[in-house]
Amino acid sequence: MSFNRLEADDFVVSADSITAGIFTDSQIPTITTFFTSSTQRTSNSGDYYLNVFSNAATSSLEFAVTYGNELGSGSQAYNLDVDGKSPSSTVYGQYRTLVLGDENADFTFGSITSSDFWAVSMERSRYKESIFPGSTTLLLRGPDGVISLTDNSQVASSVVFNDAGRVFQLVSGSAGTVFTTLESNGYSIDSGSYGLFLPDIATYILNPRALSNDEADGGIGLDATLTSALTATDSPNLNTIFTAITHSNASSFTANSEETITSDFVFVRPRSSQFNYSENPSFISGSTGEVLYSSFINAPTTYITTVGLYNDTNELLAVAKLSKPLEKDFTKEALVRVKLDF
Repeated sequence: MSFNRLEADDFVVSADSITAGIFTDSQIPTITTFFTSSTQRTSNSGDYYLNVFSNAATSSLEFAVTYGNELGSGSQAYNLDVDGKSPSSTVYGQYRTLVLGDENADFTFGSITSSDFWAVSMERSRYKESIFPGSTTLLLRGPDGVISLTDNSQVASSVVFNDAGRVFQLVSGSAGTVFTTLESNGYSIDSGSYGLFLPDIATYILNPRALSNDEADGGIGLDATLTSALTATDSPNLNTIFTAITHSNASSFTANSEETITSDFVFVRPRSSQFNYSENPSFISGSTGEVLYSSFINAPTTYITTVGLYNDTNELLAVAKLSKPLEKDFTKEALVRVKLDF
């Protein structure tokens, strides 16, 4: 075994952004069928959110939808004698802490402040690092028709950040292309944008005020009527957004994940005078330590098969295997490139 210290110029770091479909079949970035679990709907968690699957198998969990209201409206109160405390108020508080980082802050869509929202949160294992900005197309259907939503990342003059990372507005458009048939910015000024796109936590915060407008005002007429005491098993607000996403005549959700793969390239350079001898028993006598064959003294030949990377305390950190043995003698030099992805 031979060792050679690596120098600073033997290391090169590279970072590449990799995109892929975000849903179960990553080769297809769009899903058009949606299911829920009756078990989950009737459980305690069904008061807070609905899990959505791309097929009947529970292994195909894609995202969850939920509804948050600052005043606790829209879901059954924990205690009918205590106003404003319900699953919707809990959800609102959770997202406010996650996204805004301030328990006194309000969600703002464009220039409009809202006390409630719908949220679509992607399954964590689906999106890897983030959702690729400009890849989203979400079709929603209401009584007044269908609207296609995308983010404004391709036209935003600057990137806004909050506690959840990057923030973009959801506007009327498709795959990053903003439609301008309503207003020059792709949404109704009177009701704000259609929501917020948070790519770094793979979440869409939808603005009920904008979506509940009729078609003439750029919405789709979703019913956002809230009641403070419900007796139905499911929250109507969860059903409203689930139905809007999954309507059979307009059901399509497209998005890509994005992941930065960092690669550390290590260049190992066996010079002509290096790595020509071996401690393999075929070279050295175990009893005397002499070279067994005289031809190996002046004209040795070795075959490099493995490169080990060690730290300064002689601990093996990584091993690279060559695809085939590399012949080495005094007349040859080599360059072995080791790639470490992390």
